Amino acid sequence: MKLSELLAGQEHHVLQGDPARTWITAGTTFDADRVMPGSLFIAVPGHREGGPDSVAPALACGAAAVLVGAATPALAASVWASAPEVCVVRVPDTRTAAAVVASRYFGEPGRQMDMVAITGTNGKTSVSYMVESVLRISEGAKVGVIGTAGSRIGDELIPMPRSVLTTPESPDLQYLLGCMRDRGVGSAVLEATSMALLTHRVDRTFIDVGVFTNLTQDHLDDHGTMANYRDAKLRLFQGLCRRAVVNADDPVGAGIQAMMPGAVTTYALDAEADYRATDLSVDASGTRFILHHDGRKYPAAIPVPGRFSVANALATVAACHLLGHDLGRLVAALDRMPAIPGRFERFQTPRGTSVIVDYAHSPDSLDKVLTTIRDFARGQVITVFGCGGDRDTTKRTDMGRIAGTHSDLCVLTSDNPRNEDPQAILDQIAPGIAATGTPFERFTDRRQAVAFALSAAGQDDIVLIAGKGSEPHQIIGDKLLPFSDMATVLELTRA
Repeated sequence: MKLSELLAGQEHHVLQGDPARTWITAGTTFDADRVMPGSLFIAVPGHREGGPDSVAPALACGAAAVLVGAATPALAASVWASAPEVCVVRVPDTRTAAAVVASRYFGEPGRQMDMVAITGTNGKTSVSYMVESVLRISEGAKVGVIGTAGSRIGDELIPMPRSVLTTPESPDLQYLLGCMRDRGVGSAVLEATSMALLTHRVDRTFIDVGVFTNLTQDHLDDHGTMANYRDAKLRLFQGLCRRAVVNADDPVGAGIQAMMPGAVTTYALDAEADYRATDLSVDASGTRFILHHDGRKYPAAIPVPGRFSVANALATVAACHLLGHDLGRLVAALDRMPAIPGRFERFQTPRGTSVIVDYAHSPDSLDKVLTTIRDFARGQVITVFGCGGDRDTTKRTDMGRIAGTHSDLCVLTSDNPRNEDPQAILDQIAPGIAATGTPFERFTDRRQAVAFALSAAGQDDIVLIAGKGSEPHQIIGDKLLPFSDMATVLELTRA
């Protein structure tokens, strides 16, 4: 595709070459080491594997063209001047431009599928899996999913370079959507993080239904204040989606209704809403409830315990119903959903201990999971958890207090310590537990922590391993080291 076609309608200034005579044949990328002959290299400031300082390596790899931002330093200019055959174009903001050119390069694939994007502090992964499951179960639909657990069509993973991003950068996101369209996917479900929305990764995906789950404290290391965090989430509902499904039990939901008058559908457990749940009955096997919509009642069940799971189910059903799928069939599919990896994922050890692996890594999510467990626990509750390094430090003591309040024993351990001292992170969590009087142990080695918790648990006890869910790695320093909570449990209980 010609560079001039990719840039049509966008403000830009040609610094070198002719966009009308420059063909982009190998896609777009922010990463210099992924450039191939015919690539468009986009020099995004601050991007770890790219940016203006990576123009020279990108040119050496055969980039056909380079997009630079308004603030690109003069150093880059001297580099591209040494390659006069390469077209160089300056745009006001490289991230905004990247979303447009990547979408156009792949033929705007979002326009050719039903697109659902989910944002909120908690529930994004669960709702994305639920949408995929109920559409597949009720109609045999082919659904693509992009999120924390990677990108897949059904059970088939789409190979991509290793990344810790829940929402891929726009060149990768548009590539994935293009793959899904080309393989006959009818609906694609996307987890939209606050940083993805803030940095324009989700622009030009043509979202049909945007879902808002909730807003609680998290990611203040990125956003600074809860107001900034909220505003980043709300970008999804400021022109990026045609219709919205919002949680009316969350105060932020009212603001979304004001932003999109006439285009918002609500769900709730407590407030009045278009989709409501009443008569909840929770046990270890799941939750039964009555779904109310448009004056009708639908008996429903989901194989996951807890109010939060019912809220996720309501969001799922509302979004799919808005896309035109039959409500009765959607509700009937709920109790046939498979387990979601790392989301209240359960296993029983040979000695009768129940193990639950969950992604809960914020105060609100940890409180909800532990409250649910307490509703059906017959024995002790032992909680293994930590807090991520290089992330919001203000939540650490609070998470310790929550774990101590709802547990009989806590086992502090490393989550993803990144570049922080693991012991220092545990030192910040410990006062919260100590204030509750609940006994606790601490192991910076996560495997040792899990092993201790399992050895301390007996029949009818529950061990919650929280914080990492289905993540297949642990981030220590700058390294991604293989580690899975559930795989570790299976290994230790087989020994």
